[in-house]
Amino acid sequence: MPVNEGLTIGALASRTGLAVSAIRYYERQGLIKPWRNAGGQRRFARADLRRLSFVMIAQQFGYTLPQIREQLDQLPQGRTPTKGDWTKISGGFRESLDARIATLTKLRDNLDGCIGCGCLSLEACALYNPLDAAAVGGQGPRYLMGDKPMQAHR
Repeated sequence: MPVNEGLTIGALASRTGLAVSAIRYYERQGLIKPWRNAGGQRRFARADLRRLSFVMIAQQFGYTLPQIREQLDQLPQGRTPTKGDWTKISGGFRESLDARIATLTKLRDNLDGCIGCGCLSLEACALYNPLDAAAVGGQGPRYLMGDKPMQAHR
């Protein structure tokens, strides 16, 4: 495997702020792939520092470990990712982040209107959902999930 000695799991934990148990969990999830030295100890590439940092940041954005692994699988093993590598991987998240931002903005804007009228009920709301017309579209928050209201609000 790698010619250099690599990082111990303790050194990786110290540098990332993660618990050793978390690093072992991420290893089991296939997010990092250490090798064993002659003494059987795990050794990690320096690139794993960036991989684990990416995992921690992506989790803060609400991504699942399978989604994160899918993105990390695009990065090279055994070498530090380049700026181009990270640019490519960030493109994979950009579209979904933009969609989340749009959804949250719509939620915030529509929630302000609902709180203003006081009803907080699509079933009773004469502005957004007269006669519970939204029920034909299925269950759930139809208008916040992209459906257009039957009648314009305000």
